[in-house]
Parts: sequence; C-alpha cells; structure tokens
Amino acid sequence: MVTPGTLAEAAAIGPYFAVAAGPRPDGAAFRPMTDLYTDRAALKGYVDAVAGRLGTDRRRVAASTLHLGTASRLWSVALACSALTGRVPDLSPPLLWWRQAPAGPVELWLPEVRTLPDGPAAALHDTVAVRNLRPLSDAVREVYGVSPQTLRGNAASALVGALRVLLARAPHAPHPATPLVLGLLGRPPLAGAGTYETAPDGTVRLSRRSCCLYYRVPGAGTCGDCVLNRRNIRDHRNREETSA
Repeated sequence: MVTPGTLAEAAAIGPYFAVAAGPRPDGAAFRPMTDLYTDRAALKGYVDAVAGRLGTDRRRVAASTLHLGTASRLWSVALACSALTGRVPDLSPPLLWWRQAPAGPVELWLPEVRTLPDGPAAALHDTVAVRNLRPLSDAVREVYGVSPQTLRGNAASALVGALRVLLARAPHAPHPATPLVLGLLGRPPLAGAGTYETAPDGTVRLSRRSCCLYYRVPGAGTCGDCVLNRRNIRDHRNREETSA
C-alpha cells in the first residue's frame, strides 16, 4: 500500500520524486492537474514562464520542455512507489494538484493518498500514460504544434531517466522496476520511441528517435539521448569517408 510515508521515502531519492501529501502546502495556490490539461490560459501561462526561464521566444520549445519535465515528475513518483511497495499511487488528474515552481519542473501535491488496485504494470500505464500524459500531450500538440513523435520521445525519455536515477539511488528497492519500464516501452503510447540500452557500467539510457527541441534554446546543446547526436556522428563519418 502506498502511504504518505512511502511518498516521503520516494522524495528522498531526488527532487523529481517528491510530491507533497496531506494538508495543503504553504505558498501559491495549487490547482488540479485537470486544469493544466483543459484550461488553455493556464497552459499558456506556464509555457510563457518556462520560456522566460529558458531565455527563448520559441513557445514550441518551451512547451516541449514543460511536457518533458512534467512527464519526468509523474513517472518518477509512480515508479519509485512501485519499486518501494509493489503498488502505485492514484495520480488521476482530479486527485493530483500542481503549481508552477520558481525553478525546475512542476510542483505536485496529493491531498489524499490512494493506492490503485491493479498490479504495477497496468497501474503505471493507466495513471501516468493514459490519464495524465495523453491529455497533456493532446493539449501541447493542439496549442503549440509539438509533434506526436517528439511528445512520445519525451515520455519515453522521462521514464528511462526516472529508472536510471532510481537504480542509482535506491538500488536495493524490493520490487524490480526495470521489467516494468521495458514493458511500458513496448506498448503504446511509448512503443517505437527509442531503443533501451544498458552501458557496461550498468547505467541505462534511451536512444531516442526524436528530439525534445531543447537544442534550440540559446547556448544549449543536445541531450545525451537525442537522435541528433547519432545523426551528427553519421554525418561526420560520411564526410570522412567522402574526403578519404
């Protein structure tokens, strides 16, 4: 069973794994996640704030960054609880609340902690991929024109990133998370987003088949899992072979 104590244990893994539980936290007002997905003014306000932090006027880039960060937060919380207890918290949009953070990804709050009755594989897929990432992706695509391939890659990259941190910082969690992640990567909406890889040192990564667009932020480069990295390597090799 997932309890407030479980969430506190998950939060100790890292900031992306943190979600407040119980009484409303102090500070700015929280809103149900439903509002982020259905209230276009709320979404645009948040994307504008992210664009300001990034120093870019490209709202599509900021929207993709917001999507990736939100996906990372949701996967991290759900996956950590699954690894710690074998169960998954109910993160349904009406139950989970959000507010803009002064820096970094969205802040989350669960007024009431509920445990989903399904097994972890089905519960993870339903509460994160279906109930949250599907409407978030729909909104970001509708308002900002971010491609489905980019959004699918963001969701998959966020999932594997959460697993990587979890394996590094909670290696002795009693319930294996890797099989769950592999299962999620093999079914829609994540299927085809990239190739899961394990390095010789045991760290995991995803080689994406898309780009999150972050490289378009002034002064930014590509992420480690970006498809553009492999294209750059391939183009460099082709140039070398042509000039040889």
